[in-house]
Amino acid sequence: MKKLILGACAVVCAASVLAQGTVTFNNRVTGTIVTKVYGANPADSTVIASGNGATDTPVGATDWSAYSPISGAGFTAEIWAASGADQPVGSLAAATPTTSFRTGAAAGFFAATTATLTGVALDAAAATLQVRVWDNRGGTITTWAQATADPSILSGASPLFNVNAIGGNLNTPPNLVGLVSFNVHNIVPEPTTFALAGLGAAALLIFRRRK
Repeated sequence: MKKLILGACAVVCAASVLAQGTVTFNNRVTGTIVTKVYGANPADSTVIASGNGATDTPVGATDWSAYSPISGAGFTAEIWAASGADQPVGSLAAATPTTSFRTGAAAGFFAATTATLTGVALDAAAATLQVRVWDNRGGTITTWAQATADPSILSGASPLFNVNAIGGNLNTPPNLVGLVSFNVHNIVPEPTTFALAGLGAAALLIFRRRK
């Protein structure tokens, strides 16, 4: 009997260790948070923008009039998180599940779900969060690492923000208060990338001349 009790306690303890906190993955909660994710700047796809606009909650001064909000399943949104407030971006881990975007008049808003935060305990006092979004190329780009490895793929991330009273046994999943509107963009290749491309082109020309 004692062995059974000890075994049951071990299972409960293991489950509590593995259990992770939750948040509401939604950027349209009337009166609490209204933000959008926008596509690339039509004049320059490498422009990075963030901040709330006139129709957001809370209201901000960022001008999004030239941008179109993201729509549909072609883009993936993912929360990244770390336990505690004001954590460095390198400490964040991907939450589950990912989600996509609504369409029509609701474009720019996530298809709402509940996200489970990797490495953040149930009912944690606070967590540092970031939302990352990328063009999933018809479902073929499934991770943030894949998206950011290719400069031609539109991707973008929100500024870091803190969320308090993470969901768990005591707390309900909190809203993403602190998230602001942001856009996706093309990544400007590093100078070394340009240099390698130039060397490759030069080598190809030399090879052709020799032939």
